[in-house]
Amino acid sequence: MLAAGPDSATGALSPRRRAADLDAVAGAAVDLVVVGAGVTGAGVALDAASRGLSVVLLERVDLAAGTSRWSSKLVHGGLRYLAHGEVALARESARERAVLMGTTAPHLVRPLPFLVPDVAGWDATALAALGGRLGDAVRASVMGGRGSLPRTRRVGPAETARLAPAVRGRRGGVVFWDGQLTDDARLVVALARTAAALGARVLTGATVRAVDGDSVHVEMDDGEALPVRARAVVNATGVWASTLAPGVRLLPSRGSHLVLPADRLGSPPAALTVPLPGSRSRYVFALPQPGGLVHLGLTDEPVPGPAGDDDPRPSPQEVADLLATVNRVLADPLTEADVLGSYAGLRPLVLPGGRRGRAAGTPPGATATADLSRRHLLAWDGPVLTVVGGKLTTYRAMAEEAVDAVVARLGRGAARCRTPRLPLVGAAPRVALDRVAAPPRLVARYGTEAPLVAALGEEPVVPGRPETVGELRFAVRAEAARTVADLLDRRVRLGLVPADRERAVPVAEAVLAERA
Repeated sequence: MLAAGPDSATGALSPRRRAADLDAVAGAAVDLVVVGAGVTGAGVALDAASRGLSVVLLERVDLAAGTSRWSSKLVHGGLRYLAHGEVALARESARERAVLMGTTAPHLVRPLPFLVPDVAGWDATALAALGGRLGDAVRASVMGGRGSLPRTRRVGPAETARLAPAVRGRRGGVVFWDGQLTDDARLVVALARTAAALGARVLTGATVRAVDGDSVHVEMDDGEALPVRARAVVNATGVWASTLAPGVRLLPSRGSHLVLPADRLGSPPAALTVPLPGSRSRYVFALPQPGGLVHLGLTDEPVPGPAGDDDPRPSPQEVADLLATVNRVLADPLTEADVLGSYAGLRPLVLPGGRRGRAAGTPPGATATADLSRRHLLAWDGPVLTVVGGKLTTYRAMAEEAVDAVVARLGRGAARCRTPRLPLVGAAPRVALDRVAAPPRLVARYGTEAPLVAALGEEPVVPGRPETVGELRFAVRAEAARTVADLLDRRVRLGLVPADRERAVPVAEAVLAERA
């Protein structure tokens, strides 16, 4: 086992902790190396560390540097799965949403109403009402689900206008509820820090070049080699999984969002929901965000060829389609001039039959194909277990299944999963969060640690924006941030609006210089 390092009690990923982790990992033999620090990899590291395994989490760039920061920031209950008759998957999603909202991260997840207005078409609202009520029934059937969200209901013209002021006409609509993350990248950071508090070693800027038996060949971003031996390796690199698992065939799918000023849509308290023309199960959402923004998404476009290292971007056609779809219900149509920024993420979809080996737990001889849009895959290739697919909401269940497979491979017996009952750093029951002596915005991002963040400086990074210098300092001192991109693009998300990012760069550089 690796000995505990500095800041282990709080899980603070400080520069001092990084130096200690580098020294401890070099040449060490551990139970598990996890490759990829997105939501899945961080979830696997946490689950394994909580069961007493010695764990090293390695990431070539930064926490949440890939797909996990480009989601819709929703904790879905699986309504789309019901439309496809996938009741078991919908129940899994509803169960995992309840775990996140009730135990894992109550500070990061809030209930969000979704409005489907009648001006989108009576067939759309009728289908939304049916789907919402089925979702209510599924939610009531899982532990912790009953009462976690309000029920689906019809609303009149006045309530429709309050929830979505920019919708044209004076008609009603249907409201259903789901969960919304304050920030998807913050969930990943909290997972990694909680894993660190339980003894996991977390190293960013660490590229795994190859796995040869029990030897994991790692190259640090300064060019130095970091030798480490592992009894098992989990490949949680998402759309890049085939680098370590050539037998896994993926078809990345691009989901795109536009960043808009909230006042352009009347600063809506609800997510405006508009069906895509010709579809009965796909919608465009205008999702209200903290800081006076709305994110408009989501498309689902296949991306040919392997995923590159550069951040994906929405295509001009996707931008036009998103605007055209939401404009169907708006009194004052949006134009490209309203777009403050945009982002896209690549979701790793597994092609049927596109793997060697078999899913963990599948009997020998079974085919167990992966559903392109819904199912995740577990597959062993020598000492490497690849876990890929699925979605953010069900990361914990994916991690549990992966660690079960690792424990079975290591012969550790029946070590039980603890994560359904394990709060992340900063988490607390809602009544306790309401008593935290810090600005509500910080509590919604840092939970019980919000007073520590506030004490580091409450001045804004950019005038007119809510992000604070204290958040940047906390990111460097406790959250493994090492570069301007770590700070602005993944810890406080100012990078979603390029004009704001440009103004924030000097402040971020000054905070990083404080560390020197």
